[in-house]
Parts: sequence; structure tokens; C-alpha cells
Amino acid sequence: MSAASPQRLKAPWQQEYDAWKLRRLDDLEVVDCLGRWAVREKAGLEDSKAALLVLVGALTDGRTVVLTVESGQRESKESWGVVLRDLRARGLKPWRCTVADGHLGIWAALAEQQPMAAEQRCWNLKLLNVLDAMPKTHQAEAKALLTAMPSAETQTECERLRDPCSRRDRGLAPKAVERGHADWERLVTCSRVPRAHWRHLRTTVGKRYKRIDSATALIWKVWQVAEGRHQPE
Repeated sequence: MSAASPQRLKAPWQQEYDAWKLRRLDDLEVVDCLGRWAVREKAGLEDSKAALLVLVGALTDGRTVVLTVESGQRESKESWGVVLRDLRARGLKPWRCTVADGHLGIWAALAEQQPMAAEQRCWNLKLLNVLDAMPKTHQAEAKALLTAMPSAETQTECERLRDPCSRRDRGLAPKAVERGHADWERLVTCSRVPRAHWRHLRTTVGKRYKRIDSATALIWKVWQVAEGRHQPE
């Protein structure tokens, strides 16, 4: 393959992407909850905090659609603010709930632009952080207990599952218990929204891929996964 071949292949993809990210969003049903993707593979980006900021919307009819894919700083309020303003300029209506990791700049941007939207922490990342603080010899048992919590029917039931684990592990892994209780109210937001949308709120939309050198290729891989046309590696 010649050196010019990748550029020749990339050209039509770039045109499709440019047209896609200018499309109007007025015709979408009201978005009830928004899923966040922050793809952390470097994909040729030199800054370790650089990422693809990807927002996936869950519509009132149960469908999910990719709303935007933009490069930026995952912890930057300004980067996420640009993304949110662009969506609003293209006609997207305010949504009810946002799912995201706890350290992203999207929260500060949302506080300014959509202060009434509910906030839901990503359960998957929370459980991984808790397990990381557990001794390795106890992680398998702890995982079996912890993974039942996101599927609890009510906040009360979720806390009933959490509390015995906390009492058992307080002496063994106090940091894990502390992490499990931190930001708790934002973990159980889903119990206060319609049941039909729990499947979007109780998961993470993040995917991990092998290293990909082309940022454009990664953009389209993420989009195709969300649209059901590609399986992650």
C-alpha cells in the first residue's frame, strides 16, 4: 500500500463525517437520558487527557442514537461545553438524565447549560473502582455481591445489598467501602426515573478497543458499534 492510500481512503470518510455532524436534530423525539462515551485510546492524540467525546441519546421510543463525536479534553468543562452548545444549536431538546463517569468536565458544562437534568454515575466504573481497592484474594467474592446492586428494583433494595458488604469489608478494605459510599445519590438516580429507561441508565456505554492509530477510524468504529453494525474487538 502506498503512502497516499490511507489519505485516499480517508477522504470520503471525512466527507461523510463532516456532513453527519452538521445534521439537524430537531426531528428526534425528546431525549430522556443521555449516555456518555469518553474513548480513552490515544488514537494518535499526543495529550494523555485527549479523547473522543461521544454522546449517545436514548429516545422516548427506546431507540439509542449517536448524537455527536468530537475530539477534546475529557476533563475539560470547555470541551464539553462546546459539544453541548453545538447540539443545542442543531435543535436538540433538553434531556432528563445524563450518565457519565464522575471526573469528566461534562458535569460542570451541564450545570451551566442544563441545570435541571438529573445525574447518574456509571455503575460499571464505580464497581471497578471499588474492586480495585479490595485485596485480590477477595475480589471474586466481592464482585459477585456487588454486581447485584445495579439491578435492584428500588433504592432501598440496593442499599440493603450494599450495607452487609460494607459491614463485612470495613476492616478488610476500608478504602473500598469508602469508594462504594461516595457519591451514592448519583448512583441511584435511576430509581427515580421511568422504569422503561433503566436499561440505558444502569450500564456504561464505554467500549474498550485495541490500540488504533487512526482517530478517524476510531470515530467510525464507535459509531458503528452504537448503530449495531460492528462488534468491538
